[in-house]
Amino acid sequence: MDTTTHIVMGVGLGGLASLDPSVAASPYMQTAVLTATLVGSNAPDFDTILKLRNNAVYIRHHRGVTHSLPAVLTWPFLVSGALMLFFPNAVWLTLLLWSFISVVLHVFVDIFNAYGTQALRPISNRWVALGIINIFDPVIFLTHAVGIILWVVGVPPGPTFLAVYLGLIFYYVWRIHEKRKVVQAARSIHPTASHIFVSPTIRWNKWHLVIRTPEMLYVAQSKDKEIHFFESYTFDPIPTDPIMLAAREDKNLSAFLSFSPTYRWEIEANTDGGYEVRFIDLRYRSKGHYPFVAIVQMNESLKILSSYTGWVYSEETLQKKLKVLT
Repeated sequence: MDTTTHIVMGVGLGGLASLDPSVAASPYMQTAVLTATLVGSNAPDFDTILKLRNNAVYIRHHRGVTHSLPAVLTWPFLVSGALMLFFPNAVWLTLLLWSFISVVLHVFVDIFNAYGTQALRPISNRWVALGIINIFDPVIFLTHAVGIILWVVGVPPGPTFLAVYLGLIFYYVWRIHEKRKVVQAARSIHPTASHIFVSPTIRWNKWHLVIRTPEMLYVAQSKDKEIHFFESYTFDPIPTDPIMLAAREDKNLSAFLSFSPTYRWEIEANTDGGYEVRFIDLRYRSKGHYPFVAIVQMNESLKILSSYTGWVYSEETLQKKLKVLT
């Protein structure tokens, strides 16, 4: 989920904690636990600092080790231990418990996005991305916002957020059911599909689709339970020719391939005798454009001149970034 949603969820968990009599009876503990849930709800995303290095490092590692099984067990101790410096009279086990709940919930809701996490590390490095909830979901955000407003005006937060989270359980079950219907509809059109990649949007009735058959890749959209097709591409495995092998040595392309499960690629010879290799993630089609890409430019000797991976919304912007990196 996005940072704003993780923040309101942290506040919501702080309100839910007031159901614990030991927390409700002490304003001091209420403040300490609320701080713990706020920090714990955002701790796994502290790896966002990797953006300061470059996009390749960020894409390869964001939602990776910080969302892994060891991290889920480690973050609560770090958060609660650090907070004991500021709240020395707090009950450490209570802070540890609510820090743990906050971290677990953060990782849990993230796996429902199309982006996903490496939540199973070190058992498996694969990305767990269920593609059920958009990275920003109005229902999740607004229910928390309403709960916070009610808390501010004096309504007891414990019962309020208990109702919020029980309601969200049913919401998630409904979204799982809706996604299943989208997949079934796509498979009825392409029964030989080996993979159907589904990306939710901010709208309940709209889903992005990439359908992979043994021969083709189909980019489509499910809207109001009807599937509309946009583009189709021949499904060609990545070749092992010298040009592609040289390009795959690049850190940006390597990061892209470690993250993207469905894409198309192209190799273009430049007028100066060099080559350009481009990979395009097909999951994020927006207004006829595919914004998540990786591109490698090489000279005739296959020496890498420049490369980039990340989100760009126009060819002009992409070329400017490549010139800067040259």
